[in-house]
Amino acid sequence: MTQDELKQAVAAAAIEEVKTAIQDGEIIGIGTGSTANFFIDLLAQFKGEIEGTVASSEASAERLKKHGIPVYDLNSVDSVAVYVDGADESNHALELIKGGGAALTREKIVAAVSKRFICIADESKLVDQLGAFPLPVEVLPMARSHVARELVKLGGDPVYREGVTTDNGNIILDVYNFPIATPRKIEEAINNIVGVVTNGIFACRSADLLLLGTPSEVRRLTAK
Repeated sequence: MTQDELKQAVAAAAIEEVKTAIQDGEIIGIGTGSTANFFIDLLAQFKGEIEGTVASSEASAERLKKHGIPVYDLNSVDSVAVYVDGADESNHALELIKGGGAALTREKIVAAVSKRFICIADESKLVDQLGAFPLPVEVLPMARSHVARELVKLGGDPVYREGVTTDNGNIILDVYNFPIATPRKIEEAINNIVGVVTNGIFACRSADLLLLGTPSEVRRLTAK
């Protein structure tokens, strides 16, 4: 199977999970990226069965609206039943690295308020230790140099992602050569750097379920 076929398979599995999990009048959180796009396209077939969605990026909101799926501001809903999103990496504890598409802050907010977080990914994303994928950090523009120096002190090699501005008007530093042995500790340490909006480690709020696409099946993984 191609990588797109694996993404299509996990998106279809996520649709089934959502259909059994939600009740009338509940809101679904929608992530950002290529795998989330497959989920959005499949969700369009069942849009009459959901109240609406909240989106973690302007791009996802636009895709949802093109399908005629209602998109609400997060401030206008009482709760989010389930959040579905991809990941750049996941370990076996379902701690993630996200933010390759520069939507990490809004993704983290939607994940935080959702009752359940379903991560959908192909098997290449499952790793024993996070950090092979460069860690995105969203930063206020005026703090870029300061944050970069602090990230170096933590052992990383930060690189400015040129030409990218987040939906929040900020910039991204990608941290290379940064093995993450203690995800929660590192997540908190980076977030404590003045000028950081948030970073792409999802350990304080990890996934509840990982749907992992393989050539033979979609595996259902829960945290170990």
